[in-house]
Order: sequence, then C-alpha cells, then structure tokens
Amino acid sequence: MVESVARVATDQPARYVKQVVSHLAHKRATWLAEDGSGVVDFGSGRCTLTAQAGILLLHASAQDAAELDHVREVLARHLERFGGREGLRVTWSDPA
Repeated sequence: MVESVARVATDQPARYVKQVVSHLAHKRATWLAEDGSGVVDFGSGRCTLTAQAGILLLHASAQDAAELDHVREVLARHLERFGGREGLRVTWSDPA
C-alpha cells in the first residue's frame, strides 16, 4: 500500500469535503461521516477528506503507485476547479 497526503489551505474546508464527495458520488462509492469527514473510494484506492481549522486534509492511499497517481490527480483536479476563485492548490507529499 502506498500513501500520500496534501494539506490545502482554505477558509471553507467543510464545504469542499461535502462538494467533492457529492460530486464524485455519481462515479465512485462515497460517504460522509457524522464528524464531517468524507471518503471517495476508487476500488483499488481511496481518499479521505477531513476539514480542520483553515485546512482541508487529504489522505490518499492505493494498492500501487499508478492507482495512487490516479486518485491524487482526480482529487486535485476537482478541488482546484471547485476552489478556482479561492485559488486552491493541491500539493501532494511524495508517496510512502
């Protein structure tokens, strides 16, 4: 299993958790937890989104590097598009 993390600065982290989970629900298994965190399941990879004070924490994991790249690319593309006005940028840690 390989993993990667991104910390995205935003004043609206909970909004982006809900927006991404809702948007991707038509193509992927997704769910929102009672604590406001969300999960997007890609089958052989997944991403957990957690709203913290001023930060949207993304934790991606997958069975291999290729699937991890796919998970990271999909999440980054959607978040940067949704947060275009705010200038959101997703920078992932190196896979571990």
